[in-house]
Amino acid sequence: MLYVILIKAFGQENMIKKDVIIIGAGASGLMCAIESGKRGRSVVVLDHADKPGKKIRISGGGSCNFTNMNMSHRNFISNNPHFCKSALSRFTPRDITAMLEKHGVEYEEREQGQLFCAKSAEDLTRMLENECNDAGVNIVLDCRVLDVKKADFFIVSTDRGIFQSESLVIASGGLSYPRSGASGIGHRIAKQFGLKLTDIRPALVPFIFHPEDRKIFSELSGISIEAAVKCNKMVFRGSILFTHRGLSGPAMLQISSYWKDGDAIVIDLLPDTDIYSVFMERQLVKSKIDMHNVLSGFLPAHLARVWCGLNIQSKPVNQYNEKELRDIAKQVHNWKITPESTEGFNTAEVTLGGIDTDELSSKTMESRRVKGLYFTGEVIDVTGQLGGYNLHWAWASGFVAGQYA
Repeated sequence: MLYVILIKAFGQENMIKKDVIIIGAGASGLMCAIESGKRGRSVVVLDHADKPGKKIRISGGGSCNFTNMNMSHRNFISNNPHFCKSALSRFTPRDITAMLEKHGVEYEEREQGQLFCAKSAEDLTRMLENECNDAGVNIVLDCRVLDVKKADFFIVSTDRGIFQSESLVIASGGLSYPRSGASGIGHRIAKQFGLKLTDIRPALVPFIFHPEDRKIFSELSGISIEAAVKCNKMVFRGSILFTHRGLSGPAMLQISSYWKDGDAIVIDLLPDTDIYSVFMERQLVKSKIDMHNVLSGFLPAHLARVWCGLNIQSKPVNQYNEKELRDIAKQVHNWKITPESTEGFNTAEVTLGGIDTDELSSKTMESRRVKGLYFTGEVIDVTGQLGGYNLHWAWASGFVAGQYA
């Protein structure tokens, strides 16, 4: 077996013994390490990246949306919507802001309760590194995990040596952002120990049009509007952006977490305007303005022209009857698009699904099957909406695991 071969190669006396091994130096792994270290546990964090907090550094355009003041379990998706409640109640947005304030890291609140670093996400990762140093945590970077075994203790074989511990925490993240080093190692370890996984797919991700729609809408690339989007009984308000391949923007990213292959997305192009009333007002004065020009008063002109060309025969408003105007208004408020797919894990902000929460204790994040094995963050079947919720889940789940690992 691989770990036996490595033990022979490195020598039993060279095995590095710790109380806790954490795989993953992201938000949840570092938070877990800090809390475990504070309890006097000897902790080592292993990561294949060259810097800790790689995903933190690039999130939020480099400013890092690290939490949201409007935190609720309702902002999370899981087969068990109650699982996250315990962790969220024990580590709140105020807890992470208190840590930032302690280190003099400035932050600011933006729309809808989102908190960002005022200067750079580097300030936040530096804070985490300092907290790890204060807690006596060792961080081993450029370290590739080769094998994980458990007998009386855990043995983690790496290309930087062999590590032994009582507790093992998997904080390796999901499959999103592979360019930042994401991999499926956490899921593989879970399967190795017999834990069930839920369906896994990309979330908070842009959509791709079917080829025929791409030909029609590619010329709209760069156009952005405020809209309301609906899919599977969920509705989100916000910006949508036409790209050369499909649709993006905050509202589209939000709805992607609830979309499945073949689903139509319903878009209200003018959620704050009763466009039927506008049409009737124009008809009363016998307006001879073409419909696409009327809609251009509320939408970007190019979008209005393309939309009319696709959905209706544009002609002067006074040439439509009342039923036709009502039908057009209905289409404006309920425009259906069925994407071909999403852009996948390469551009997804998070991974939807993961380790089935039935396998874990919501109090400790410990496996119910394997004593001493913990999971935190994105690798678990708990996925937040856009707006700082996923990073907060990382903090909260890492925090509670750190109280027990």
